[in-house]
Amino acid sequence: MSSLNRYWSVVPAAGVGSRMAAAVPKQYLHLHGKTVIEHTLSRLCNHPQMSGVVVSISAGDEHWQQLDLSSHNNIHVATGGVERCHSVLNGLQLLSGFADENDWVMVHDAARPCIHHDDLSHMIDVLKDHPVGGLLGLPMADTMKRSNAAGEVLETVSRENLWRALTPQMFRLGQLQQALQVALADAFLVTDDASAIEYIGLKPRLIAGRGDNIKITRPEDLSLAEMYLAQQEKS
Repeated sequence: MSSLNRYWSVVPAAGVGSRMAAAVPKQYLHLHGKTVIEHTLSRLCNHPQMSGVVVSISAGDEHWQQLDLSSHNNIHVATGGVERCHSVLNGLQLLSGFADENDWVMVHDAARPCIHHDDLSHMIDVLKDHPVGGLLGLPMADTMKRSNAAGEVLETVSRENLWRALTPQMFRLGQLQQALQVALADAFLVTDDASAIEYIGLKPRLIAGRGDNIKITRPEDLSLAEMYLAQQEKS
């Protein structure tokens, strides 16, 4: 069965990145000689087992067509939605026009440009015959605190078995599409794809990923990503 598997990626990229306080959406900020999204899409497209990538772009996006990657043969463009989950679902619906419902789909954040080839390969190897799918994550190393609305500590939370969810998150095309449709029909706005799979009663597998797979959300993250990309080029 695993020898027949095909792998695709869906990249939601319709956000504005308000926390970056930049003139352009964060996926179009310049980083290590390219835009953030060019690093992200190049790493996905260049993986030897990736059949193609769907990127969900805002209907009013004025930057995408300026990129050389916008005409890449293996990149397909869907229309983004109001929230991340809508953009993912739109990408899956476009993908379902030429992919099989049992194909695997890796959903990956556009703002995670440091995703490493080894993490993609390891995820495929671990999940290729898994009945549900799973996601990259990092076991929590910090002490966890729960606060009230005023920012005062209510309790210290045990970090045992707590993970930070990363992307990619990899599931079968048909099953993820169904899970997102069910969640949205119930007005449950999931913040990641695994949440939708959990919502329909399934248990995704967590796979420890690399710590340099950071998500760019604040200005200081750009310099950190710059350092990680430079280090990865040397290794």
